Amino acid sequence: MNSPAPEDTVHPIPPRTLTVTYTGGEERRGPITMGQANMIRCILRDDPTHINIHDVWPVPGGVTVEAVLDALRALAVRHEGLRTTFPHPPGTAPVDQIVAAEGTFTVTVLDHTELPGDPAEYAESVARAGRAGRFALEREFPMRITLLTVAEQPAYVALAFSHAVADGSAMAILREEFTELLAGKELPDLASLPPVDLAAVEASPAGLRKSEASLRYWERIIRTGPQEMFAEPRGRRPGTDEEARQLTLRSRRGGRALAGAARRTGHPEATVLMAAWCALVAHRAGQDSCVTAVPSANRFHPRVARSVTTTSQDALLHLDVRVETFDALVARTWGAVLNAYRHSQFDSVRLWEMIGRVTAERGSHFGRDVVFNDVSALPAPLLGTEAEEQDGAEHELTWGPPQALPTRLLAFTYRTAPQLHISLWAAPSLFTPEEAEGFLSGLVLLLETAAAGDVPMGTLTEVTGVRPAERGPDWLRLDGCWVSPDAVRETLGRAVGGLPVHVAEEPGPYGTAEGTYGTEATADTDGTTGAAVDAEPHLTAYIARGDTPLTPEEAHRALTALIPAAGSGVLAPRRYVLVTDPPADPDRSDAWRRLKTIDEGTGRGRQV
Repeated sequence: MNSPAPEDTVHPIPPRTLTVTYTGGEERRGPITMGQANMIRCILRDDPTHINIHDVWPVPGGVTVEAVLDALRALAVRHEGLRTTFPHPPGTAPVDQIVAAEGTFTVTVLDHTELPGDPAEYAESVARAGRAGRFALEREFPMRITLLTVAEQPAYVALAFSHAVADGSAMAILREEFTELLAGKELPDLASLPPVDLAAVEASPAGLRKSEASLRYWERIIRTGPQEMFAEPRGRRPGTDEEARQLTLRSRRGGRALAGAARRTGHPEATVLMAAWCALVAHRAGQDSCVTAVPSANRFHPRVARSVTTTSQDALLHLDVRVETFDALVARTWGAVLNAYRHSQFDSVRLWEMIGRVTAERGSHFGRDVVFNDVSALPAPLLGTEAEEQDGAEHELTWGPPQALPTRLLAFTYRTAPQLHISLWAAPSLFTPEEAEGFLSGLVLLLETAAAGDVPMGTLTEVTGVRPAERGPDWLRLDGCWVSPDAVRETLGRAVGGLPVHVAEEPGPYGTAEGTYGTEATADTDGTTGAAVDAEPHLTAYIARGDTPLTPEEAHRALTALIPAAGSGVLAPRRYVLVTDPPADPDRSDAWRRLKTIDEGTGRGRQV
C-alpha cells in the first residue's frame, strides 16, 4: 500500500505506480528484538496514524527518476530491516521475523506541472497521509513511498514507515544514505547489528541479565515516583488523547547559551540541556522530581547506533530536582542519565505486565506524560524538510500542524549548534499557546543565565517567566504524587455504583484488618533503603455499603479500573473502611470514624 495524495489536493496528471525489484540480499529468520516487540504491540493496538511514522527526503536537482529508484533499491538490499516481515496467525502477536533475499516494492509517482503552495509543506502532507492504514506486518513492504515530480523531474520522496522496522533515528540514517547514493558516493560497510543479530545478543545470558536489571529499575520508579507529572485541576482530558500543534524554536541565542553553560559547568551540552529541561518541567509541574522518557537513549552503544531497525524502548529518567543550584542539578543529571541509559533494554511484554501489576497495587495510573527525544547527535538528524536553510534565526518561534498527542509534553531536539532547534508538542489542556511559547523561551532564558553563572533553583520563576501549576488548598502531596481528595471521592463513588463515599486525609502509621499496611521499606533508585511508606499521611476512604456485599478488594479493583480515564489527581486511598449507613453529617470525617466498621483493608493483593 502506498500513500495517496491528500484529499484536498488536485493533481492535473494522474498518478502512476512503478514496481521496483530488488535482489542480492541474504534470506534469514530469527526471533524479533525487544524493540520490535515493543512497537509491534503498539501497531496491533493503536491508531495507525499515531504509531506509523513518516519522513520527507528532498531530491537534488538534476537527479532522474531512475536514479531515485536505484537508490531506494540499494537501501532495501543494504538493510535487512527493510526486507523484513513478521509472520503470525490472526489474533496473535509475531515472535519471529523473516528477512527476504529478494522481492519487490512499489513507488507511487505524482507528477505536477508545479508543486502546489509551499512545496515542503505539501510534501510533508503527502508523507503524513501515508500513515493512514495499518501495515500488514506479515506481508507488506515496510515503506510506503511516493515520489513527487515536476514535469517528471524528482523533487521529493514522501515516505511512511512501519514502526516495527524503523524509528526516527533509522529514518535519519536512511535519509543520509539516500542523499549520499544520489551523489554517487560509496557507502561504508555496516558497523551496527541487523535486527536478527541484535535479537541474538538480547537473548544471550548477558542480555537477559540486563533486561532483568532494567525491569527492577523501572519498578522502583513506578512504585515511588509521581504517577503523573502534570497533576493539576485543568489536568488531562479523561480517556482521550489531545491534538497539539507543533511549536518549533530556532534560536542562535539558545545555541550560544547552551555552549556557554556547558563550558562553564564542564559538562557535555546534552547533559546541560537535559538538566535544564528537567528543571523547567518539574518547576512548571510543581514537582520535586522530573520523570521523563528518553526514547533515543538506547542507541548509545555502537552495535545499535546506526542500525536500521526500531530501538524504541524508552530510557526512563527519574531526576530529583531538590538541590540548591542549577550547577548541582547538572552534576546530578550526569549520573541519573547514565543510569537511565543502562536500563533501557527490556522485555516490553513483561514491562507492561509489571506496570499493570504495580499500578493496580499502588492504585494509580503511570502516565508517560513527558518525552524528551534528543536526536541532535545523529549524523543526519531528522530536521524536517529544508530546515537546514533556516539556521539564521536569532530567536524564532513558529507554529506548525496539529497531531494527536498520546502524552502531555513531547520535545524533539534536532540541533544544538549553531542554533538550538527544538520542536515541542504541549497538551492544550495544560498549556495555552502563550504558555507553550513561554516554556521554550524560558528554556533559552535559563540556559543564558546558566552560561553567565550558577542559578539558584528557587529563582526559576523570575529567571524563566514560567510559573508553577496552580492548585487549590484541597490538593495534597501523598505517596510522591499530587492528589485531589475530591477527585478521588467522585471517582470512587462512580466505581462503587453511587454508594455514599467520604475520603479523608489521615496520618500514619495505622493498622488494618489485614495487619499493618505499608510497612515494607522501599528501595531508592540508588539502592539505599527509604522510610516506610506508612510514616506518611495517607487517604482513607469510608464507604457506606448498606446491604451491598462490597469488600475493600472489590472497591479497590473497581476504582483502579476507572483511574486511567478519571482525569487528574486520582490516587487510590491506602485504606478502605466499610460501614452500613452514612452519618447524619456526611461531610465530617470524625462522624464517619465514629461509625461501626463492617470491614476494612487496603484492597491490595499485596503490600506496596
